[in-house]
Amino acid sequence: MAQVIAKIALFGNEGQEKARSVALQLYEIAKQFNIELFEPTSGDFTAEIAMCLGGDGTFLDVASKVADKEIPILGINVGHLGFLANYSPDDVSHLFSDLSEGKYIIKNHSVLEVSSPQLQLDGYPFALNEVAILKHDMSSMISINTSVDGEFLTTYMADGLIIGTPTGSTAYSLSVGGPIIVPSLNTISLTPVAPHSLNMRPIVISGDSKIEIVISSRSKSFLVSLDGRSHSYHDQVSLIIRKAPYVIRVVTPSEQSFFSTLRSKLMWGR
Repeated sequence: MAQVIAKIALFGNEGQEKARSVALQLYEIAKQFNIELFEPTSGDFTAEIAMCLGGDGTFLDVASKVADKEIPILGINVGHLGFLANYSPDDVSHLFSDLSEGKYIIKNHSVLEVSSPQLQLDGYPFALNEVAILKHDMSSMISINTSVDGEFLTTYMADGLIIGTPTGSTAYSLSVGGPIIVPSLNTISLTPVAPHSLNMRPIVISGDSKIEIVISSRSKSFLVSLDGRSHSYHDQVSLIIRKAPYVIRVVTPSEQSFFSTLRSKLMWGR
């Protein structure tokens, strides 16, 4: 049985009316189970669980705040698809009962880290879903020279390259034809975006690999997007992408599996 939970930090998308409504329910039910539910101040991560209200975008934002603190994240989906936010508002009535009795499981999700030997990258250089190397909106395709563990792989001529975790395989990577990967696998996927050559296909490599890329562009710049957080850099910069030294821990209903999520969220077999 998992840890019995007594203190939860609540993060929410306050711009959504549905999120506010669910939050009010959560506060009322938490009192019934003597669970402390609070909105954290900056840097306050003393909770046993970080609960977020919203969609996967809200979940990714909370993951960047939790980072390496090893606090499990529980997502209640009041957005659209909700692969990461895997509880629904309908689960609220029995959610705290399960938490107070330890009836849940925690799954570890790998994270990618980006670094450069030439410059200090902006912001938080980690991604739970993917690191996307992209051209600027109106520029022509970019050239992405790619090596894996010191061995040259190929030069992608494309609109971009998505370097994804198994968790991110159902996100941006999936929309451009990338493979779906079971989150528990230790892998990294490389999926080109609109490649110039049709024989440039996605490839899955070991999660322990070190990927080094150098980008060339006619516009002399390119974008790096980490879970949607985008920064612009000059070309010819070398980037290194590898697995981060920590994982994001995700609270999951004990009866839920990745395959059942595929059937319900992607409507497999319908």
